[in-house]
Amino acid sequence: MANEIEQWLGEIDLAKYADIFKEHEVGLRDLPHLTDDDLKTLGLPLGPRRRLLAAAAALAKPIAAAASDEPATRSQAERRQLTILFSDLVGSTELSARFDPEEMSTIIHGYQNAVAREIGRFEGHIADYRGDGVLAYFGYPKAHEDDAERAVRAGLGLVDAVSKVTIPGGETLFARVGIATGAVVVGELIGEGAAQQNEVVGETPNLAARLQILPSPGTVVIGANTQRLLGGLFELVDLAPQRLKGFAEPLGAYRVEGKSRGEDRFEALRGHRLTPLVGRDHELGLLLDRFERAQEGEGQVVLLGGEPGIGKSRIVHTLRGRLAHQVYTPLSSYCSPYHTNSALYPVIGLLERAAGFERADPPAVALTKIEASLALGTRELQEAVPLIAELLGISIGEKYLPINLTPERRKQRTLEVLVEQVAGLAGNQPVLAICEDAHWLDPTTLELYGLLIERVQKLPVLFLITTGRSSIRIGRAIRTSCSCR
Repeated sequence: MANEIEQWLGEIDLAKYADIFKEHEVGLRDLPHLTDDDLKTLGLPLGPRRRLLAAAAALAKPIAAAASDEPATRSQAERRQLTILFSDLVGSTELSARFDPEEMSTIIHGYQNAVAREIGRFEGHIADYRGDGVLAYFGYPKAHEDDAERAVRAGLGLVDAVSKVTIPGGETLFARVGIATGAVVVGELIGEGAAQQNEVVGETPNLAARLQILPSPGTVVIGANTQRLLGGLFELVDLAPQRLKGFAEPLGAYRVEGKSRGEDRFEALRGHRLTPLVGRDHELGLLLDRFERAQEGEGQVVLLGGEPGIGKSRIVHTLRGRLAHQVYTPLSSYCSPYHTNSALYPVIGLLERAAGFERADPPAVALTKIEASLALGTRELQEAVPLIAELLGISIGEKYLPINLTPERRKQRTLEVLVEQVAGLAGNQPVLAICEDAHWLDPTTLELYGLLIERVQKLPVLFLITTGRSSIRIGRAIRTSCSCR
């Protein structure tokens, strides 16, 4: 160290002070930290002090550069596949011209809060608020196997939520949403202090922003990669390849009309690319045997449990195929991780499919379809129709008397009507009732299925329940309702 400091002092013509630095044990790494007062203490005159401080400042730059190459400060960026959502408030410029800045600030905050609630509900991550635009990631920092689906559900939800934001004059706000999926590099920190954030690098954010320009107010548009991941879960309209700024070739784009009314989620996602089922002959044989017993009037309840991805839905799909030539009534309900607190959500979906609802059905047409569907299993329509119509959110007009029951009794009668409907259908022909992903059941539907299990033991019904997580809650409901067989 002594030779280094002596050599360095010689380079700036201050070698005669080398002994002073050696005496006070000042080395090269100490030089950038020396002050003018320190040098005075060492006894250096004004001129040498100024020359030494300037040289020490130049010496500090390569030392800092070397320190920046240490492993502890390396970038944490990583390559990931993300689904990116970009939402924009329609007509914000016109609104700004008409409203006072404070009023406009309230409008923007109301819009942003509505968007944030929906994105948070589906576990997306808001990366940036860009004026009246919101950028959100699905797949970072937390990844899910269904991030594309979550992004589209969030997009549909926020469009609806924004339309309900109250603004002066009673006008309706509209949002436009663009969604794209692709590979990006994420996690590179940019900015400083409170403005520091994780940057996403790649064409996907730009594509989401460009797609957001395409839809009419209150709609969602997705790219081709997102569409491929969704399968048949949503009703889509092909907008044909679009020329977008910044992209050399026309790119596929699809407008999302809403959730699909298709019955089988498994079929919607994977039915078009199935390989032969191998190694499940025992399980299929057991289910076919239980169905035969049910046909003979000995009701059966089967709980099919296992870790997610083990193949439960595939077994159910194959069972349906094996029974394709049998005469029976299928009743399939699907639970959702997004509706665990929505009372009777799986049953509502089943009723809507059974009635054959169309998206554009007016209330009178929907009511007629409910009547026709319920008539297949019950003759007492005067009470059943109003209860089920209320459950589905459909007006009965003046055709039926109002329901004069307490809330608790109304709920109980609704559950009883639903059980009676299944019993009525089973009186005509055997029933295959399936509930998939029961670990996401809401409490009210679980209560309904407990009542149904009690009833089906004496009916030609096979009630098949699949669950992908802890089956304790479901199993307890079955054990307390019937003897295990």
